[in-house]
Amino acid sequence: MTTDPAPSSSANAWHLPDADRQRLGEALQELLAHGTILGLAPADTGLYDWCRQNGDVLREAAALVGLTVHTEHESRLVQAVPQRPSLTLRLRQDATLVLLALWYEYDTQVREHGATQVSLTVEQLNQLLREKLLPDLKSQPSVGRLREVLVQARRFHLVRVDYAEPFESSRVEILPTLRRVIQFKDLDDWTRTADLHRTHDVEGSDGASAGGQGDESP
Repeated sequence: MTTDPAPSSSANAWHLPDADRQRLGEALQELLAHGTILGLAPADTGLYDWCRQNGDVLREAAALVGLTVHTEHESRLVQAVPQRPSLTLRLRQDATLVLLALWYEYDTQVREHGATQVSLTVEQLNQLLREKLLPDLKSQPSVGRLREVLVQARRFHLVRVDYAEPFESSRVEILPTLRRVIQFKDLDDWTRTADLHRTHDVEGSDGASAGGQGDESP
């Protein structure tokens, strides 16, 4: 009876040294769990640098699990966009509305004012929801629900949140990763989508989807 010889390090996938194979695994796990590797975050600086130097290997490996990888060196981020429905983040209606509002604010600040960093308070976010997305509705996400939505968005590296008391004074920084999770060609495209959501009740409606990994849990 014959047995196959133990694989040597030279027979590893892509013939990578063990250290690089470990880094590749870390990168894929981070992208599957959070959608993005933020090079500006101290904990991810080394991993981002490895991804930048080994982009071809990362893209090939990510494609095997249904992800397309985009790298923005100016923002120092690596983002994975799912190509399979099973990897797509399913959002409740109210969560989609919040992300729509954040997209609008980001697009407006970048397009009209040339902003390189966009942030707003939770109070300003609520005002934006009322003025741009909920003019015909009687209610909007509660404080508790809005906090849950921001926790979920933060988990997938779509925003950074500097929490404060009262909660309405907390500041939300909108990250450029949101542009690929909520994809519009232009503001007219955003407006058409927003009009569709105005016809539904915010509370209790399910189903809008956005690119990203995960499930409905924050």
